[in-house]
Amino acid sequence: MNASDVRAKRVTEAGALSLGRARLGALIATIGAGAGRLTLTDGVGGPVIVDMDFVASDTHHITLPGDGLLFSQDPVVSTATNLTAATLFFV
Repeated sequence: MNASDVRAKRVTEAGALSLGRARLGALIATIGAGAGRLTLTDGVGGPVIVDMDFVASDTHHITLPGDGLLFSQDPVVSTATNLTAATLFFV
């Protein structure tokens, strides 16, 4: 992640993140009893930027390389299957 200000957003379900243009640099996801899935799109109905599957009953820490993944529109959680909570870090 680069040296600019980092914003964190905690989510527990699908929905828009109300951040505007942002770069995803890292995430921490806690998954419940079943296998989990987290999908992020670039705006409502936009292209999929992140689509990750997770094993059940675990916490996953992911740091993205370089400057992270760019969302030119507001990032949207379109799928949050068995997601207890996730904290997404944006720059």
